Amino acid sequence: MQRSAMRELAFKLVYEIEVQKQASDDQFEIFIENNEITDEKVMEYLKDIKKGINSNAEEINKLIESNLKENWSLNRISKINLSLIKLAIYEMIYKKLPYKVAINEVVELAKKYADESAPVFINGILASVVKEKNLNGEMNEN
Repeated sequence: MQRSAMRELAFKLVYEIEVQKQASDDQFEIFIENNEITDEKVMEYLKDIKKGINSNAEEINKLIESNLKENWSLNRISKINLSLIKLAIYEMIYKKLPYKVAINEVVELAKKYADESAPVFINGILASVVKEKNLNGEMNEN
C-alpha cells in the first residue's frame, strides 16, 4: 500500500477518534476490521499514529492553539480539519517527516474530505507551526 493511502487511513482513524473523543484498543480493532486492513506494515503505522497523537495530545493541542488567529479555539475547528492538522503535526515533529510532504499530503486530503476553505486554513496553521518549531532548519529544543 502506498504511503499516501496509508496516510488517508490514518486521517480516517484520527477523525474517528476525534468524533468519539477516545482512542481505545477496541475502537482501533473495529477500525482495522471495518477497513479490511490485513497488511502488518499498515497496522503498525496506524498504531503508531494513534498512540503518538494520543500520548502527545496536550503538546499538539497547545501548538495548534498557539497558531490560531484571535477569537479562534480548538472547538471552533471542524473535526475533519483538526484531524488533518493533528496528523501533520505528529508526522512533522515526532516522526521527522519533511514538513513539505506532511503539509502537502494533508492539504490534498482536505481537498477531498473538507470544505473548500479548509486547504488554505490548514496550510496557514501548519505554516505557522513550521515557523514556530523552526522546521525549516534546526529544530528548537523546547
